[in-house]
Amino acid sequence: MTRFLVTYDLVGTSETSQDYHRLIEKIKSYSSWGKVQKSVWLIKTSRSSEQVFQDLSARMDSDDRLFIVEVNPNAWWINEICERKWLREFFGFSV
Repeated sequence: MTRFLVTYDLVGTSETSQDYHRLIEKIKSYSSWGKVQKSVWLIKTSRSSEQVFQDLSARMDSDDRLFIVEVNPNAWWINEICERKWLREFFGFSV
């Protein structure tokens, strides 16, 4: 399973819109996911970065922004939104 950081901006769209709902629904369909900041998520999946990009961009408008990058387990954080225990497990740290 590969770990990815996903960040996006849905241009001119309210966070309560169906656009956000469709995108977040897809993000939550991956094997493991967590929201770490407002529009920043971590996911774990067997899909490639290109496949994840295709999955997510299909739910976005052409002027929206999307950034996906593979991450390694060398990470530090503070004031995360997701549960700290989940985040430690995601990166493979002993809980």
